[in-house]
Amino acid sequence: MKRSGVGAYLLSLLYGLVENGAEVVAFAPVSVRVKRQVEEALGDLDVERRLPVLPLAHRWRTAWSRAQRPAAERWLGRFDVLHFSDWMYPPQRGGVRATTIHDLVPLRYPEWTHGRTVHMHGAKYRHAAQHAHLLVCISDYTARDVHERLGVEPVRTPVVYPAPARHYGAEGERTDLGRPYVLTVATLEPRKNLDTLLAAHERLGEDLALAVVGAAGWGPQPALDRPGVVRLGYVDDTELARLYRGAAVFAYPSRFEGFGIPILEAMASGTPVVASAHASLDEAAGDAALRADPESPEAWAAALREAVARREELAVKGLAHAERFTTRTLGESLLRAYEGALAKLAP
Repeated sequence: MKRSGVGAYLLSLLYGLVENGAEVVAFAPVSVRVKRQVEEALGDLDVERRLPVLPLAHRWRTAWSRAQRPAAERWLGRFDVLHFSDWMYPPQRGGVRATTIHDLVPLRYPEWTHGRTVHMHGAKYRHAAQHAHLLVCISDYTARDVHERLGVEPVRTPVVYPAPARHYGAEGERTDLGRPYVLTVATLEPRKNLDTLLAAHERLGEDLALAVVGAAGWGPQPALDRPGVVRLGYVDDTELARLYRGAAVFAYPSRFEGFGIPILEAMASGTPVVASAHASLDEAAGDAALRADPESPEAWAAALREAVARREELAVKGLAHAERFTTRTLGESLLRAYEGALAKLAP
């Protein structure tokens, strides 16, 4: 299944809950193709699957969210928490109502987002702000955004940080592209700012290749057909882990993120990181990454050269920083938030 950062966070969330002894039901009306993809993504994870197959499943989920009936208990029975994800907000009769807010890009920067995403997420944001007990945020930055732009009080916006998946580690096979390479990982769309990185790469000469991982997104696509650039497209988790470990440096020039999970994945792989200097990446980067102005190719070229020169030092700092973010800690934080909200509902 092709996963983006949202999918990676959701899977880590499930691992974290299971690690902490929670009973989890994965539920969604899906198409035959999506059911197969979800089963593949869940793998041997110990969660109950309830994935009814429906024709036109996406339209059905959208209509169900808008109609707000019948309640989810019709299929699931009684539950303590209904935590809905990105594109649907099903109705319920009881229990804690929770969702995850990854970022408010569709509200802050609609020009960087597909119109369909603006519409769908806008509806979810409005509904969650009015009806959810918990709007779980993946960073303090996002939580502050939710307070200011959606008017949601801080008690309803616990921060539950992402964690890199277990297969990202410093030990293991490394990709060899024939010469040292800078790696970047992102869906190819304007917000990810590949043009600045491409311009920086031109200033590095022929010593470093630039390996670009990511599926085509929406909007104008970066011109990757140029000397020294290796376009790899979407790769599976195993190959991505090898690419992280083999890279001389990881580059993340995004103009805005809710957190920036690939930064942690690279650090956990023992690879030095250069990240955009935008404040939305501060928590992911900590003091373990070099930072560069997302609009300055010159600053990026200089930072990439410095990261290569300081590779061992930055790799050690990155590993220590990434170790703070684990699926167990993620699950513990989420369960505390659930328990606090449940206590308020108790008669």
